[in-house]
Amino acid sequence: MPWLLLLVSGALVLVLCAYLAARRPYRSPQSVAANYDHWTRDGLLERLWGDHIHLGYYGDPPQPQDFRASKARLVHEMVQWAGLHRLPPGSRVLDVGCGIGGSARILARDYGFDVLGISISSQQIDRARALTPAHLPCRFAVMDALAMPMADGCFDAVWTVEAAPHIANKQCFANELLRLLKPGGRLVMADWNQRDPRRQPPSRLEQMVLNILLTQWGHAAFASMEAVQEHLQASPSGCINLHSADWSRATLPAWPEAIREGFRRPWAVLSLGPAAVVQGLREVPTILLMAWAWRRGLLRFGVFCAERAGSGGDGRSIAHRPSR
Repeated sequence: MPWLLLLVSGALVLVLCAYLAARRPYRSPQSVAANYDHWTRDGLLERLWGDHIHLGYYGDPPQPQDFRASKARLVHEMVQWAGLHRLPPGSRVLDVGCGIGGSARILARDYGFDVLGISISSQQIDRARALTPAHLPCRFAVMDALAMPMADGCFDAVWTVEAAPHIANKQCFANELLRLLKPGGRLVMADWNQRDPRRQPPSRLEQMVLNILLTQWGHAAFASMEAVQEHLQASPSGCINLHSADWSRATLPAWPEAIREGFRRPWAVLSLGPAAVVQGLREVPTILLMAWAWRRGLLRFGVFCAERAGSGGDGRSIAHRPSR
């Protein structure tokens, strides 16, 4: 019936307008903190994603995988790919953008590292501390990733997963990550990377999608994989043995699986009340756009491994392990 089609079309237009109007753009590090404080307090993200607020690893070619198990697998795959498993127990590791501590706990429990996790969100840090058993060598602190007070060269490894999109000054971020490493220490990084606009500028539609993705989840900017490598190489601390890999294919299933998880476990959302249901539905368009950007090659999941230059490094290349 024409009137029904008109009614449905009108409702969809209103929903789209409401979605675009309710933006969460990046304004400052404090706006990032406020977003994550809210997402941690309402409990929805943890109910659905568990204690890992990052994408999962499904293999290449991708294989069916439990949603939460895929997130823990990403941590182990990154450890193996970057050679962190060769570091001795007790090695000091900094987790920059630690969320509620999922990766930090794996690094401490399964590899014996002494881990410090930092986040700009006080709510995330409170939750990370609450979830972490007292016997684990794992501490957490509220800290700005661009103004970390630690002395130069105090960590054997620096780990950061999906934090970079929230950082406006990419060069300063690269400088800080490498500064904190001991000479020969290892940086392991995962990032959401835009296709290099110098080689292929985004179309008008692609730019519109990028703008939506930036403003919906408080991202400052997406750097290309090429730009990330350039920033690391330009660091005054010195960068050697830099490797990268594109894990987009292995992480793509995480986007549709995030939506399916809500249908598989509806009680996790419903038990939090009507506001959580609305919030969950509100995130669906962004997740679908992320999946579209992944498939199109507009956004990629880049992983990076490098060492800080200087005396103490052995000068040998880290074994490159492509995504499987």
